[in-house]
Parts: sequence; C-alpha cells; structure tokens
Amino acid sequence: MAARPARPASPVVRDALLIWLLTRVSVAVLAVAGSWLLARGTAGLQPGFVELWDRWDVAVFVKIARFGYLGYPQDYPDTGTAAFLPGLPGVLWLLHLAVTDWVVAGLLVSLVAGGVAAVALARLAAADHGELVASRSVLYFAVSPFAVFLAAGYSEALFLAFALPAWLAARQRRWLLAGVLGGLAGTVRVTGIFLGAALLVQWLTSTRDGDERRWRDLPPLLLPWAAVAGYVVYLHALTGDWLAWQHVQAEEFGRRLALPWQGLLTTLHAALDPRQPAPFAWSFAAEIAAMAVGLALTVVLLLRRSWGEAVYVGGQLAALATSSFYASTARATLLWWPLWVLLAAAAARWRWVHAAYLTLAVPLCAAAVIAFTAGQWVG
Repeated sequence: MAARPARPASPVVRDALLIWLLTRVSVAVLAVAGSWLLARGTAGLQPGFVELWDRWDVAVFVKIARFGYLGYPQDYPDTGTAAFLPGLPGVLWLLHLAVTDWVVAGLLVSLVAGGVAAVALARLAAADHGELVASRSVLYFAVSPFAVFLAAGYSEALFLAFALPAWLAARQRRWLLAGVLGGLAGTVRVTGIFLGAALLVQWLTSTRDGDERRWRDLPPLLLPWAAVAGYVVYLHALTGDWLAWQHVQAEEFGRRLALPWQGLLTTLHAALDPRQPAPFAWSFAAEIAAMAVGLALTVVLLLRRSWGEAVYVGGQLAALATSSFYASTARATLLWWPLWVLLAAAAARWRWVHAAYLTLAVPLCAAAVIAFTAGQWVG
C-alpha cells in the first residue's frame, strides 16, 4: 500500500517558524554589525560570532553543565550557581555529547526551543483570534525589547518551549500532557511555580456545563511544583540549607524580601542616581516600566476573566515587586505570552497599534542585542 503523503504544515505553523527564523537572522546581523562598527581595535582583533554570545549568565549555565552544583574547581569560583535551576544545564550537558562548544550548544538550544515556543504561541493566538493575530503575536514576541535573551544561551526560550505547549494542552483539556510539560518547565525556571498555579486555576475553571470534574486529572498538574520542590530538596542535600536558593539570591545578588514600595523606591533611586553607570540606570528604568506593563496586563486579564493567565502573570509580579529592588522584571516580559496575544489582537482592531509597537520595540531590541554582545549590562 502506498504511503500517505506528508501532511503540510498549517499556515499558522509555517508563518510562526518563518518569522522566528527570519528574526534570528536579523539578530545575527545586528550582533556582527554592531561588534565591527563599534569596535575600536583592528579587524584582526575582533571576536568571532560565538564569542559575542559568551556573556553574563551564559558562563554560569555552562559552569553548572560542566561541573554540576558546587563541583567546580577551586580556581573557578562560585557565582551563585544555586540560583539557577538545572533544566538548561542538563540539556546543555546532553547536547554537548554532539556539540563540543558549550556556547554553541546554548545558542542551538535557544534557537530550537524558541521555534517550539513560537509555534505554540501562534496556535494559542489563532485559537482565539485567527491567523493574522497569530503571526503578529509571534512577531511582537520575537522583536520585543528584551528578545536578545531568546537568542542567547539563557533559560527563557527553553522554559517557554515547555510552558507554552503546556498551556495549549490545558486549553485543550489534555491535563496529563499539560502537567508533564509544566513539570519540565519547572526544572528550567522557578517561574514553574506560577505556571503550576495557573494550570490548577485553568483546571478549576474549565469545567463545562454538564461535565464532571475528573479528579484523576489533578495529580499531573502538581508536577511544576514538584519539580521546583525537588530542586529545593537537592540543594538541601548539597548544602544542608532548606533556604539555599533564597540565601544565594540575597548573598550573591542582593535580592531580599521587602515591602513593595521599598523595592519601587530603591529601584527608582537607582535609575535616577547620576552616579549610576549609564547601562545600569537604563536597566533599572526598564525594570520599572516592565512592572507597570505587567500590572496593566494583569488588570486586563482580570477584566477579561482570564483567571489562569492572570494568576500566572500576577504571581510573578507579586514575587518581583516584593524584592529589595526590581530585577529580571524586564526579562520576565518575554514569559508573559498573554501580552503578545493581546497586543496583536489590539493591532488587528486599531491599525496604529501595529506601527506604534514596532516603532518602539524594534530599535530597543536592536540596542539590546548590540549592547549584550558587546558585554554591556542589559538586564
């Protein structure tokens, strides 16, 4: 019997992958052009493409992948490795069996994982708003101001490669798949805690008229929390400290529990302090702007009765706002998929939104790519 012809990819999937890949080309061009055009040395001294991406937390993820937690040589000091969950280092370790360069391995993980996330985002948007909103959601996500972290060997792309399909599965009431994917997301970032809460809320609110809630669907939805809890147990086994993650955040990064207005005032002062290094002042200002965007997004989600998404975004905001200063809030916008869908839906209704967003986002995204690959602090 003749084999069936391969089923063609849907326009939503094709468009999402095309947008993702083309924007990756743009990021690569920006990185190389910025490195050469802003260089002060001679052409022979310019770093190669891979070296441009060996910045900041990339080295920490590689360190964990190579040596594990607390297993590194004495001449390779700790830089707060316990603050980073093992999902990405584990994938790097596996990929390193075939790819010898650790930084290249990280770039490949983000490239593939970002493509998976882009497709899932498009499918989520298409389910509610159609193909135009689906493709624009991916575009807005891929060129967002902090999208450089989707290209570098950071954990955002890998987290979304699990979290977005998990949410898509939950929308389809495929709870076992949602829980397993959510559990995998929980190995990558502590944000898995909020994803787990959102999946539970989605389960509680998704019963249709005449349906009976199947309690056997509940246990898999606890896997995101179990993944984070497992990491806490592992750190305790290594250090004897049940609060090792929190203590590393405080000792290595200066982030402690604080009242919301204290964190806001500290961040505002840091942004406005004329003695502050300019890249850090810019980043602190971006943190405040991102917090405002997150608050507005949460209010909109509550008004739309999108309870699960509101818990997901609002839970992250609550945690970020009760730190001694705002940190990683701007990067966290990448994880707020309702933001990109709602922006695209608004642009489909009001044409000026599309132009306005790209007018702001594209140059900010380009500046962040150039700054990151030059070794400047981005956030």
